[in-house]
Amino acid sequence: MMFGFGRAKKQNGRSTAFDPTRQRAALRCSICTGEQVAGFQDIRTGQFEEVMLIRGEADLQRFKSEYGVREIVKIY
Repeated sequence: MMFGFGRAKKQNGRSTAFDPTRQRAALRCSICTGEQVAGFQDIRTGQFEEVMLIRGEADLQRFKSEYGVREIVKIY
């Protein structure tokens, strides 16, 4: 499964816009490789929008602080 890193659009210095009323923060995780991608999942449709590759705890903390995220769900 390929995640297509680097496709996120730039808006006001951020990769994407986050709307907590219609999206939730999520980590899409590969069961086979352990690869993780942080992004936002539309609550209504389930569509996932990739934001950044997570290589370690530092990347995860950067994602959380940049978007003001406290909780992240995992999607497999």
